[in-house]
Amino acid sequence: MKLSSFLYLAGFGIKTILFRRKAPILGTIILTDRCNLSCLHCSVNNITAVIYPYEQIRAEMRQLYDMGVRILFFCGGETFLWRDKGKTLRDLVIEAKRMGFLIVNTVTNGTFELNLPEADLILLSLDGNREKHNEIRGDTYDIIMDHIAHATSDNICFYMAINQINKDTIRDVCNTAKELSHVRAVSFNFHTPYPDTKELALSPEEKRSCCEVIAEMMRQGAPVFNVKSAFPYLIANRFPTPCYQCVVMENGKISICGRCIDVPDLCKQCGYFFVAEYTLLFQGNMKVILDILRTYLKYI
Repeated sequence: MKLSSFLYLAGFGIKTILFRRKAPILGTIILTDRCNLSCLHCSVNNITAVIYPYEQIRAEMRQLYDMGVRILFFCGGETFLWRDKGKTLRDLVIEAKRMGFLIVNTVTNGTFELNLPEADLILLSLDGNREKHNEIRGDTYDIIMDHIAHATSDNICFYMAINQINKDTIRDVCNTAKELSHVRAVSFNFHTPYPDTKELALSPEEKRSCCEVIAEMMRQGAPVFNVKSAFPYLIANRFPTPCYQCVVMENGKISICGRCIDVPDLCKQCGYFFVAEYTLLFQGNMKVILDILRTYLKYI
């Protein structure tokens, strides 16, 4: 991370903590809900399959920037399916950097070529070892591994949603991240139980067991892009929601924190590690602040 970016983000954090501000710093733009997969745990794919046009996406980027957002995520659907008037995802990342966003990341299922060196992180969904990942996402594991081997940069971060199917494969994903030169880290979430996927959710006891494994892998040198001091809050779902410092933009609509904000009571079952980490950070939790500083400086 550039020193200038670090100082800007640190200043934002200090002002937010001291003055209890609710201004956003992290924004996500949904490029499309079109996806080439139908994953068992997903509730947001191919609802409309609309590809939002470039000028609309660019206007949304400008709107978020003017609101103070400086960390930008592109999400889907599958982001690499986005195309409009000769523009691709790569053009959006380059434009976001040109616009002034300090950190620009994208989320992908990894089934397309990973030629995106301009992104700070490519968050690539890997949901277990070959057997469990393929059970959740279809026969895609080997395709993903081949694309990682031929990636043009080392900016890949595995993005694993832990659920009832893959909860015993955390070590496998951590070890795979350690072995692959183009993979910088692995980031975990617990499954957030949308109404049609409640059966995949973990109990507090299962979450505690998973966090113990993640902490063990951290001690063994696994490149985990999460902060251990937030684990107790995630296990008991006792972190404040929503996260006012995060917003999601989809087709002109801005939601605080995430798309699940409109689903009754779902925030109380939130499994997103970054939501816990950010809300605790901006409340001034010193352990989390120090953990985030160490983690972000290491992996971004």
